[in-house]
Parts: sequence; C-alpha cells; structure tokens
Amino acid sequence: MKESFVFTLSEHDSFQADGSRRVNINDSSAFQYTFWNPTAGLGKKQMYVTPLSFTDEALDLLYISLMVFCVDRSVGRKKQEDAWTRNLELYIPVKAYEKWERSKSILINALNFLTGDHWTIHFRERVAITEDEDSYKKGRWRYRHSVRKIDTDVFCMLSGGLDSFIGAINLLKDGKRPIFVSHYGGGKGVKKFQDKVVSLLKDQYSIVPERFFRFYAASQNGVEDTTRSRSLMFFAHAIAIASGMGHHVDLYVPENGVISLNIPLTVMRLGSLSTRTTHPYFMKMLQNLLTELDLEISLVNPFQMKTKGEMMKTCKDLDFLNTHYKETLSCSHPDQGRWTGEAVGHCGECLPCTIRKAAIKAAGLDDVTTYRHHYETKTGVEALCSYKLGLTTQKDSYAAIQMSGPISEHLHDYVSLYERGIKELENLINLL
Repeated sequence: MKESFVFTLSEHDSFQADGSRRVNINDSSAFQYTFWNPTAGLGKKQMYVTPLSFTDEALDLLYISLMVFCVDRSVGRKKQEDAWTRNLELYIPVKAYEKWERSKSILINALNFLTGDHWTIHFRERVAITEDEDSYKKGRWRYRHSVRKIDTDVFCMLSGGLDSFIGAINLLKDGKRPIFVSHYGGGKGVKKFQDKVVSLLKDQYSIVPERFFRFYAASQNGVEDTTRSRSLMFFAHAIAIASGMGHHVDLYVPENGVISLNIPLTVMRLGSLSTRTTHPYFMKMLQNLLTELDLEISLVNPFQMKTKGEMMKTCKDLDFLNTHYKETLSCSHPDQGRWTGEAVGHCGECLPCTIRKAAIKAAGLDDVTTYRHHYETKTGVEALCSYKLGLTTQKDSYAAIQMSGPISEHLHDYVSLYERGIKELENLINLL
C-alpha cells in the first residue's frame, strides 16, 4: 500500500492531495530541527559566517532531506508485505522548481538505493519564504559587521567516529582550515563523543569555535528505527552551509572503503539492513544531483581505497591519534547500555565495533577502547559465530563487491580493498 504525504513549510500553504497526510515540517509538534539555530559555535549567529546567503537549490535539498527523513521515521517496515520495502509518495514545495523537475529521476534513484524503498516525488513551486528564512535574511544584514566571515574551499563531515577523526586530522596537518559539520538525532551517545572530538581538535590545532557546526533533527512521531535516509540529511546540512561560500567547495566525507562498499559479511547485514551512506554508487548519484542543481560542491572520500587499519597506520599525526582514538565512537548502537544501567559507548560486539578492533590490531596498538562486552553475551556469541561463518564461506571477490550496489570503475582496486579488509578481520576473529 502506498503511503502518501503532503509537506508544507508553513500553515499558510493550503495545498492538498486526496488520501495524503499533511505535515508542516516547521510545526515542532510534528518535527524538530535546528538548522537555523545550530547547537555549536556561535549559536544562531553561526549562520551568518558564510560570505553569501545559502542558495535556493541547497535549501530545497535540505528541506527535501528533512521531509524524506520524517517519512522514513513515520512509516514502519514490519507492516509491509516483505516486512521491509515501503511504497512512499511525497508532495514537496521547492524554490528551484524547474531544476528539481529535471533532476527528479536522479533523486528518486538515489533514495530507492539508499533506503531500499520505492519513492514517488511530486514537486510544486514555492513562492513565499518561511519565518526562519526571513529572520535569517534580516540577521545577515543586522550582523553584517559584527560576525566575522569565514571563507574556505574545504568542508568536512565530523561524526564523532574514528574515520572522521582521522580525516579531520589529515586535513588540518595538510594546512587546510575546514568548516566541520556534525549531526545527531537524539540520545546521549553520539553527542558525548562529538563534544569530545570537537574539543580535542580545537585544542590541538587552535581552531576557532565558528568553524564547527552541529545540527539536530528528529521526528516527533517516529515508529521506524531503520532510518537509512539519515545520511542524506547529514549531507544536506553541510551542502546548504557550503552553498554560502559562493565558489567551489570540496566536501570531505571520511569513511574507510570497506564499510562504504557495504558488503554483507553475515546474513544479519544483508542489503538494506546496513548503511549505504558512502557507497560509491550512492555518492556518484548524489554528485550528479549536485551538478544538475548547479551546486559547486564535490564529494570527496579520501579513504575510499583504504581499510580502517590502513587509515590508522597512515594518519598524519600518529601521536595525537594513538593518544585519543579511544575517545571516538564506532558502535552502531551506543545508547543500548543505558537501558541496563551500563555506560553509553561501544557495545564491543556489533560489526562496526569488530571492524574497529581489527583496525586497531592492524595498526599495532593495544586496544584501550572501553567496550561493554566481548562476545560473552547471547547476542555476542551469535554475532561472533556469524562473523566466523561469513569469513570461512568462500566468495568470489569480484562478485562480492557488487552485492550491495553496482561497481563499474576501478574494479581491481575495489577487489584488492575488499580482500585486505577481510584479512584485517580474519587476523582478529581467528584469535577469538
């Protein structure tokens, strides 16, 4: 059954479609987000540090990502015929209507791949600006002299994880001065580690607070936890800010290439059950979308051909990394310990935690990360058995790298990457 939604940006938008639910994305009882008032740096004044105003196309993409995320949280998968795939229809207002009509197929294909659902999008032209946009426009004029502008051609996603920590270190050691963009969706786990990573980078490299943006977004009526569209929203926040530079920007998305390929090691991580955030196929589609929208932003994953262990070994500030990697977060569900009175942090048994352990071992370090468990729980025993089964099952490497999405370029490089990543895991798992 198709689930249909009409989205608006204000209560004054009277558009309707038969059989569709109406959602005002700026109604805090339905959805909350902090784009216009980020929770880092200078707070609301932070939005005035860019040399120019954000473009219509970039703001459209931001709103689209929020609406997609809202639907992703609002429609449960378990009630679907296959207990997963949903048929989702959205009516969306945009400023750059003609560009979005031309780019619609790219967006839909990207969403279908990212979430594993069937998306239908209907655009309509938006004329009025929102109250937040009006306030932003006035604020840029009011604070035009008192807020110092930042001009940079480098942005970097900063998740609080080990990969983005290494990415940030390398850029800073290369003499770059990026703007960093973070996002969290609730819970105390991610924010705690993001706070620590930001603090470490500020102190070590003398970075002003204005270079750090952090945003929050959450649906107030969420029923679905497999929110694969969250990553698009994360990207869209950074893209919106970057559009205010007024020139070409490289947006760095640091993630090890093994994770980005999303190859299912076990039956528990097949297909859409695992993230496709930085899969080369998705990144290529998103880049094509940005190009079609005339957004001068290039997506860059500097670690596309490196394993996590190789990232650690080649980090450009090894002393700093080796001292502080323990304060980054790699776990897929860090908040779960809260319900049993345990500390928020690494569970120690999920696949991201396991890949982290393997990487630290490959880097020749003693792992001083705090983990709640070490495969002694019922879930941990099952996970470890599954990992071992996955590693002992013979696979054709060329076929394996195509399991989660089409790879048409650099096949030999991706095969080599995959095999090196498997070797890192084997060197850990075979000792457990």
